This record gives sequence, structure tokens and C-alpha cells, in this order.
Amino acid sequence: MFGEVSVVVFLVTILIVAILVALVSVLITYFVYKNNIKSKIGNAEEKAREILDEALKTAEAKKREGLLEIKEESIKYKNEIEKENKERRAELQRSERRVQQKEESVDKKLEQIERKEAAISSKEAELAKEKESVSKLNEQRLKELERISGYTSEEAKEYLLRIVEDDLKHEKAVRIKEMENQVKDESSQKAKEYVVNAIQRCAADHVSDVAISVVNLPNDDMKGRIIGREGRNIRTLEQMTGVEFIIDDTPEAVVLSGFDAVRREVARIALEKLILDGRIHPAKIEESVEKAQKEVENIMKEEGENAALEAGVHGVNPELIKILGKLHFRTSFGQNALKHSIEVAHIAGLLAEEIGLDAKMARRAGLLHDVGKAVDHDQEGTHVTLGTELCRKYHEPAIVINAVESHHGDVEPTSLIARIVQAADAISAARPGARRETLGAYTTRLTELEELSNNFDGVEKSFAIHAGREIRVMVIPDKITDDDMVLLAHDISKKIEDELKYPGQVKVNVIRETRVIDYAK
Repeated sequence: MFGEVSVVVFLVTILIVAILVALVSVLITYFVYKNNIKSKIGNAEEKAREILDEALKTAEAKKREGLLEIKEESIKYKNEIEKENKERRAELQRSERRVQQKEESVDKKLEQIERKEAAISSKEAELAKEKESVSKLNEQRLKELERISGYTSEEAKEYLLRIVEDDLKHEKAVRIKEMENQVKDESSQKAKEYVVNAIQRCAADHVSDVAISVVNLPNDDMKGRIIGREGRNIRTLEQMTGVEFIIDDTPEAVVLSGFDAVRREVARIALEKLILDGRIHPAKIEESVEKAQKEVENIMKEEGENAALEAGVHGVNPELIKILGKLHFRTSFGQNALKHSIEVAHIAGLLAEEIGLDAKMARRAGLLHDVGKAVDHDQEGTHVTLGTELCRKYHEPAIVINAVESHHGDVEPTSLIARIVQAADAISAARPGARRETLGAYTTRLTELEELSNNFDGVEKSFAIHAGREIRVMVIPDKITDDDMVLLAHDISKKIEDELKYPGQVKVNVIRETRVIDYAK
């Protein structure tokens, strides 16, 4: 028991000792740690003070460096300002010197002008005196000239005026001749280039049409069938078509006569259909004529469309195209009207291209310029008026309408395209082989040309030659001088242009000659 208590006491003692040892070690550790912390804090504070001192030293150095740089910059800027001020002062001094020199120069010039004005005033006074003396001398000279020449001053003036007038007439004639030659050379060359280029690039076929059509028959027996019993078939044909059927001794042929080519074409097609069918009687005739009319209408439409396509014109009203195709059956002086319109369209377009205008509009105006001829057999009015109305009705452009109504000079052209159409129309109509002129019109034109020339004073006689392309004027040598010839040729040409209508151009050739005749006996 006692031993167990001893053991317990021993163990308790050992436990207490261990606790005390542990407490002592903890205290020792605490004190050691505390001392270490204090030493570290002291070291940190010392380092902080060192860093702060170093920073203050660095900041002071930087401050001194900044102040030095600012001082250097201010000194530099001050030097630059002083330099610039010096330069400006120098420039101002130079400007002042220049102004001073100019003032001195102006003063000198003013002095010179004043001296010149004084000299001019004195010279004016001298001139006034000289004028008085010259006028007195002129009066004396005139009196002396009148005494010597036997002319009064008025008579002498008239004499001098006549001399001056003759000189001026000569000068005028020479100037007119020079100007005409210059204008002819330049304009003729330019016009030839335009026209030749246009014509060379335009190729149009022309067929000479007449006022009759001939239908060939398989045999002469067919003539009787066409005439019919008591002439009823031929009367029906003539009534239905409006064309005269001429059945004479011509073998195996019937002649259709009529001024309207459309009716002639209807009659021709209807008769050919009847001949092929073999049955010829009034009912069949009516049927054939109706079919022929529809066929001709289709032909007109196709011809109009082909013409527009060939001329390069688009967007024309279909009804106007159909009317245009009717020109296929019209002729003017033997020239097919539709072919003529196509040719005018081509030439107008080419001329427009040459001078930089709207070629499409020129071709359109050229194609439609004679469209009134398609209806002038059926309606009152000229083809110009009717064509203008058709173009307005089918809403053609204003330029086209003006070109149509002005292409024969009925109204004034308002555009260059209208004038081009006039020129293209004249080129197409006047070129060799385009048209045939009736003998009566040809003779009348030549007679008018000669009479117009004979009416001028000093003209002895005149002759129209080369089919009216030239007029030779023989003048009286005693009345017309060489200078007068130039003026006379100009006046005759102008009057021909104003009063006569003619294709192409007319050459005026004035001839002045003196003949001396003697006989050897």
C-alpha cells in the first residue's frame, strides 16, 4: 500500500517536474522570441530611416537638376526672342529705307511730270499759234488751187469723192474676191469631207418606178376572161381597186394604170391570184381584192419595220411605222420615197457624227422627214403639213417635228439636226441619177435662170449651160469694169439663191471681153 502511494507520489512529482520544465521552456521561448522581434523592428526602423534619408537626398538632387534645366531653357528661349527681335528690327529698318527711297523716287517723278506739264503747256500754246497760221495758209492754198484748177472747193470735193469711190469699189471687189476664195476653200474642203464621208459610208439602192404596172398572162385567151361577159369582170376590178385595166394588143399582158402605187399593187396581186385560181367572176374578184389589200398592208408594215431597222431607228409607234411603209409604193421624180427616206436617214446620221451631234436623233428625223407623202393622196394639205401632224399625233420628239416641218424651208429650223436633215435631203435628191426631172420643169428652170441674169444692168446676154448647173453671163465692156464683174457675179448668185429653186449648185461665170475686127482688102 505504502509502495503504491510512493509510486503515485513519484509519478505526480515527475509530472509536476515535467510541467514546470515545460512552463520554463515556454517562458524561455517567449522571452527569446520577444527579443528577436524587438531587434528586427529596430533594424527595420533603422533601414526605413536610411531609405528616407536617401530619398530626400535624391529628391533634392532632382530638384536642383530640374531648376538648372528650367534656367537653361529660359535662357535659350530668351536668346531666341532677342535674336528674332533683332531680325525684325533689321527688316523694319530695311523696309523704312525702301519706303524712303520710293518716296524720293516719287518726288523726283512728280518734279519731272511738273516740268513736262509746263513744257506741254508751252507747246500747246505754240501749236495753237501754228494752227492759226496753218488755217490761214490752207485758206490761201484753197483760193490759189481754185484759181489754178478752175474748180470750186465743192467741185473739187466731188471730184475727189469720185476718185475715192472708184478706189473703194476696187478695194471692195478685191476684198470680196479674197474673202470668197478663202471661205470657198475652207468651207468647200470641210463640207466635201463631211459629205464625201457620209456618202461613202452610205449605200442605198434606188429603183425607178413608173405610174403603170404590167401583169403577164399565160395566154391571150385570159384577156377575155378578165373582161368577162359584157365587161362585168373588168368593171368590178376597176371599181374595187380604183385602177384602170388596159387590155390592148400587147401580147399576153395587161397594163394597170393609176397614180396611187398602193392601189396598183393591190390590183396587181388580186389579178395574179385570179389568174392562178382560174375562176374569174365578181364574187371571186371581191374576195381576191380583199386578200390582196391585207397582203399589201402586211407588206407596208414589213417594209416600214425593215426601213426602221436598216436606218437604226427604234421606238417608233407601230401605226407610224405602217404609214412609213406605205412610202415603198411612192415615187418622187422616179426616186422611191422609202429608199430616199432611208438614204436621208443614213446621210443625216453620218453628218451628225462628223460634227458631234446626236446621230440617233438625226437618223430618226431623216427617216420620217417625208412621211407625209404616204397620205397626201388621201388627205388635204402638203406632205410637210401632213407629216408634221402625223409626228405630233404619234408623239415624236420636238426636234423631229421641227425637222419635218422645216426640211423644205416652210418654217425656220430650230436645231442643227433640222439643218442636217435639209442638207441630207438635198444630197439624196440632187446626186446624179437620183431623180428624173420633167422636160417642162427643166426648160422653165433654164429660162428663169437666163431671165434673172439678163435683168442686171450691164449684162448683154446670158446662157444657161450644163443642164442649168452653170450660167454664163456676157457683159458690156464699156459699162462693167473688172472690179464690177466681181460684184456682179456676187449679186447674181445671191439673187439666184433667193428667187430660184434648183438642185445642187449653180456656177455663175461672168465674162467680159473686147473684140477688135478688121478686114484685109
